[in-house]
Amino acid sequence: MSKKPFKGVIKLDVRDSTPDWGPFTLPKAPEGSPNVLIILYDDTGQAAWSPFGGAISMPTLERLAERGLTYSQWHTTALCSPTRSTFLTGRNHHLNGCSCITEGAQGFPGWSGRLPAECATIGQVLQDSGWSTFWLGKNHNVPEQDIAAGASRSEWPLQKGFDRFYGFLGGETNQWYPDLVEDNRFIDQPYSPEEGYHLSKDLVDQALQMIRDQKASNPSKPWFMWLCPGANHAPHHAPQEYIDKYRGKFDSGYEAYREWVLPRMIEKGLLPKDTKLTPLNPLPGEVANPGDAVRPWDSLNADEKKLFAHMAEVYAGFSEYTDVQIGRLIDYLEQTGQLDNTIVFYCSDNGASGEGSPNGSVNENKFFNNYPDELSENMKYLDVLGGVETYNHYPTGWAAAFSTPYQMFKRYSEYAGGTCCPLVISWPKGIKAKGEVRNQYHHSTDIVPTILDVCGLEMPKVYRGIEQYPLSGVSMRYSFEAKPDAPTQKKRQYYAMLGTRGMWEDGWKAAALHAPLTGKGNFDKDEWELYHTDVDRSESTDLSKQHPDKLEALIKAWFEEAEKNNVLPLDDRSAAELLGVERPSEETPRERYMYYPGTSPVPEGVAVNVRGRSYKILADVEITDPDCSGVIFAHGSRFGGHSLFIKDRKLHYVYNFLGIKPEQKFVSEELTPGKYTLGMEFIRDKAGKYGESIGKTTLYVNDRIMAQGNMKTQPGKFTLSGDGLCIGRDSGDAVSEEYTTPAAFKGGTIKFVGVTVEKTRYLDLEKLAAAAMAVD
Repeated sequence: MSKKPFKGVIKLDVRDSTPDWGPFTLPKAPEGSPNVLIILYDDTGQAAWSPFGGAISMPTLERLAERGLTYSQWHTTALCSPTRSTFLTGRNHHLNGCSCITEGAQGFPGWSGRLPAECATIGQVLQDSGWSTFWLGKNHNVPEQDIAAGASRSEWPLQKGFDRFYGFLGGETNQWYPDLVEDNRFIDQPYSPEEGYHLSKDLVDQALQMIRDQKASNPSKPWFMWLCPGANHAPHHAPQEYIDKYRGKFDSGYEAYREWVLPRMIEKGLLPKDTKLTPLNPLPGEVANPGDAVRPWDSLNADEKKLFAHMAEVYAGFSEYTDVQIGRLIDYLEQTGQLDNTIVFYCSDNGASGEGSPNGSVNENKFFNNYPDELSENMKYLDVLGGVETYNHYPTGWAAAFSTPYQMFKRYSEYAGGTCCPLVISWPKGIKAKGEVRNQYHHSTDIVPTILDVCGLEMPKVYRGIEQYPLSGVSMRYSFEAKPDAPTQKKRQYYAMLGTRGMWEDGWKAAALHAPLTGKGNFDKDEWELYHTDVDRSESTDLSKQHPDKLEALIKAWFEEAEKNNVLPLDDRSAAELLGVERPSEETPRERYMYYPGTSPVPEGVAVNVRGRSYKILADVEITDPDCSGVIFAHGSRFGGHSLFIKDRKLHYVYNFLGIKPEQKFVSEELTPGKYTLGMEFIRDKAGKYGESIGKTTLYVNDRIMAQGNMKTQPGKFTLSGDGLCIGRDSGDAVSEEYTTPAAFKGGTIKFVGVTVEKTRYLDLEKLAAAAMAVD
């Protein structure tokens, strides 16, 4: 609301008074202000897409590139949440409290996972200035413990300056069975994969609806839309006809792809003519993370080559399918006359992802559980890869290939393979140049300053009474009319991610030799390399010995930036360690959890944590129909989880260990109508080779043991996000092959389900349930 003083006259009688609407009139965007559309893909290196020379056809992006500018040296933070935070605020990711993904938040200023009040968002500034603001797709800037029906919504999109939100709050989601939020509430997906559902299609449908609704009532009002598809993050899910388009196109392997794509990138003017390819495995053995190694193509057997090539085909189909969906939005804008004055940023948030391990995976959650893939297991899913039965990710070799010609990939902030990403900017009304390349060095922190510049706005120095941090980025608008090789107006940019470090300044870059997620520490002993990136774009030639003074100056600059931006402390612990930390929430962790039917799924970040410990589940159930059936308790999905349910008149408990068949199943005798305490107990005995818990499970009906046997449980989470804990049904994708979702409980009543992680034995809980039933 405006702070203008009231200039009217107030008397006893309204007839003698003079109104003044000035202080009460909402701001209006300046006449002719542009719409702003950001299309932010996930996990895509610069060498993947056709406008950059890659093999993946992107017809919509090609149209925009032909009408606009393609940037060859645009960089990100090397990871999703941190980059997205820079798109939100224009500040460096540590100033945003977003050192790594929100699930890895720590109790330090640069790691908190919460935007400080000193960082107003672009949504808030545009919303306050007369723009409608829409956010669709991936968020990944909400603390994990806040992704819950009853938790704080202070970091949710609608509280950060967005009028509407439709998408998912976590880092990834199943594209066939997404974990959806609309505005401030969790919702079920509108229809099923069997009915043609895919998240990319749904997001564009919702985007079209939002703009149409806005134009129906406020046609003169400009809008800002941030459209963040799940693509190209794992799981790589796509309709079969798009996967089939790439059959055979990656059969030569990832090393051959690198050799093929580099000349194409040079031909398009994206790289200097003498740019060299870098090694597939550039880090010394004592530094490297074995999980990020690339296996040479000629060392693979025939099955591995077949599987790995098909994984790239699926990824390519996923990317193109999503681009075609986005094309429907661009078509609509053109048909309605809005495209001419819409500035479009089409880009990705970090380099290609190496989280699929050297062997790829049909279930990416194995990576987050530090559990290895097996070829024989993966080959079983070859013909259904990319469909509902897989949660797939390609091997590290394709991450290196799609990040050609640079070293490494996502998570490696010291190298361009993690940070140098595709960016196309199109604005027919505001950019005269068409189909040209811009070689100026820029960063994701520069997007917000550019938007403010073209909209004629400034980031406020004080917002809601709080003095603001200055913008970390600079506007790129000058480059719209600059020559392709004109000097950049950016001066320096630090990098830091999961223990990796880099420092760019005036065309030179220092890179610390350190791999993420290794747990090796000893950052003070890191060796540093030096690259002259103005001439050596691929960072192929280390000049640290030739220019020690330059290297020393850049290292000093990194520590200056670290101090200024809250970068320290550095952390290179494993994914399981980072994701497994219990963080403070509004509800402190407890030993006993009670759940009831009729509620939204409880996200894993706030649900009972059964990882690495003994646990018990018991349910107070009354069966009224002999054919009673359905889910009593379920948490997770077909890719990892556990479920207690009734089928064929029998109680079943299934623990689905990372989707690996066969499922671990425990089944009772037939149940007749009556009141029951139904449950199970897992007693942990020891840790397995990969940190999994090994022990014995007992299935109970009242005080009778119905089944007993050995069982193992996952060391890490069931999912990075989504597929929360449910009572009386299973949401999204089914935990067990024994039923299909929602498998709603019928033929009886579930009073409550209790889950404990305490040391008391099952029978103690049985007595507790009996007492509760007596009270009832």
